[in-house]
Amino acid sequence: MVPGGDPGISLYIRNKRLKTLGSYRPDNVVLFVHGATYPSETGFDLRLDGVSWMDVLAAAGFDVYMVDIRGYGRSTRPPEMSQPASQNPPIVNSDVAARDYAAAADWVRSRRSIPRLIVMGHSWGTVISSVYTTRHPDKVQRLVLYAPVWLRQTPSLTDAGGSLGAYRQVTVAQAKARKDAGLRPGVQLQSDAWFEIWSRETFSSDPVGRLADPKFVRAPNGVVEEGRNTWNKGTPVYDPALIKVPTLLVLAEWDADTPPYMAQTLFPLLTNSHPKKLTILSQGTHGIMNETNRFALFDEVQRFLMDGRTN
Repeated sequence: MVPGGDPGISLYIRNKRLKTLGSYRPDNVVLFVHGATYPSETGFDLRLDGVSWMDVLAAAGFDVYMVDIRGYGRSTRPPEMSQPASQNPPIVNSDVAARDYAAAADWVRSRRSIPRLIVMGHSWGTVISSVYTTRHPDKVQRLVLYAPVWLRQTPSLTDAGGSLGAYRQVTVAQAKARKDAGLRPGVQLQSDAWFEIWSRETFSSDPVGRLADPKFVRAPNGVVEEGRNTWNKGTPVYDPALIKVPTLLVLAEWDADTPPYMAQTLFPLLTNSHPKKLTILSQGTHGIMNETNRFALFDEVQRFLMDGRTN
């Protein structure tokens, strides 16, 4: 647990690396951040067939970290989350999340005595990491935007409509329906056993929801409110031209949460990012990191990171 972006906030960080790794540099230290609903652990460090994405990067010689923003996973749950959701307005938007990410990144950089690190986000995490990069360009080595969010032309799968309270509750059944969004009829990209592993670990991360029947996870609604007021109205929350580091945009073709048009629109706006790359992977959805074709994602990201390695 490390200090967050505001007093009283503690953030959960996990680190994986080879025992033999003895050199920490800006080009081999990575910090992951999650999306709008689920914690980092079951996105980046879920062991399926005995190996996770963090394991793969660690085995390749990277010093790999993940962080949970406040309100998610094992990090501090704001006091509004101990009250009925309707009693408070939405909490934890991208500005707040970027402050938490900055605090985690500063802690990692201090621990490893490095001036910069590799920044990597998934879904809403791409907004968090991009905001961080625009605010702290001197602290970022490379940027990876996996399933990047940009101006929305299609309905958001995280927004059920209606009035918004401080947070929302998501059940296992709702998670499964969202996971299957975008799939072609008759196609299965994640076995029932893998989904069971993911759901067991994900829904045990909420200290309140794991005791309920049916189980649920709570997720702050700041990101949903922000989507309604900005992305859905053609107003981004950061300027891509302010990103001045090598950047990879990567996603899968059947992503219904952040469809390919988002990345395709964002890519040419990264006018000061050199080099930059956009990759659309076949036969995958928003959660390809936990699907049968996950190594297509792992390999693409690793190639991009290795291109920036000095040795």
